[in-house]
Amino acid sequence: MNDYQRIARVIRYLNDHHTEQPSLAELAEYAGISAYHFHRLFSTWAGITPKDFLQSLTLTHAKALLAQGHSVLASAYAAGLSGPGRLHDLCISLEAASPGELKAGGAGWLITYGFAASPLGRCLLGESPRGICFLAFVESADGQAELTALQETWPRAQLQPDNAGAGRLATRIFAPAARPVNGSPLKAYVQGSPFQVQVWRALLHIQPTTLVSYGHLATILGHPGAARAVGTAVGRNPLAYLIPCHRVIRETGVLGNYRWGQERKQALLAWESGVSR
Repeated sequence: MNDYQRIARVIRYLNDHHTEQPSLAELAEYAGISAYHFHRLFSTWAGITPKDFLQSLTLTHAKALLAQGHSVLASAYAAGLSGPGRLHDLCISLEAASPGELKAGGAGWLITYGFAASPLGRCLLGESPRGICFLAFVESADGQAELTALQETWPRAQLQPDNAGAGRLATRIFAPAARPVNGSPLKAYVQGSPFQVQVWRALLHIQPTTLVSYGHLATILGHPGAARAVGTAVGRNPLAYLIPCHRVIRETGVLGNYRWGQERKQALLAWESGVSR
């Protein structure tokens, strides 16, 4: 097998298996050469790095899915890709409520909340004295279901509407390139079991455009075989996008479910890939 045939074989493999997001090492093993040699050889023959080629396949696939009648998400996807700038990791300080604070349910707090626009649709934000305590994409027509979820999460807190403040916060979250380089980190405050908080903190270390499986995440946390428990914790993430649970997929490479809709998960991944270029 000559070099051209070797790379053509890998490209055919990527066309069939790009949803599995194979790593450079896996592709090199498939090609039967070292990772260093494979990267140079692929870039020479294909005119693009293996990572960029895989990303292009992912974007093409995402665009095809979003074009199947999902007009709102398709529009958000298009807007995200057309925007200039580079997506940087958000610097987030995640703090967990103590057992006593969980029992208090936000008593004595003033939580400001509001609806705001985002590249992935309307969202509801809640901010407590300790930091952002609620972030959900709005699925209901009037937002009442999401507002009820906020009230149930912090049942004894006083809620005060502030759409303007929520809009400013959403801009900081979804347009991080606009933040001052030396700006203070975003503060987030969550309720959850020690294991859930451990999973959510691990999610913060997953880089944009990177996908991990539930099983791999469980192994990283030191709990191999606990993929199902990790999946449950991921599904209960209280802060959409800020805690990037959308970057976790099934072992087979299938995207899997998402609390705010599978189409939005696909759009989020496509949007991140586009604006990180």
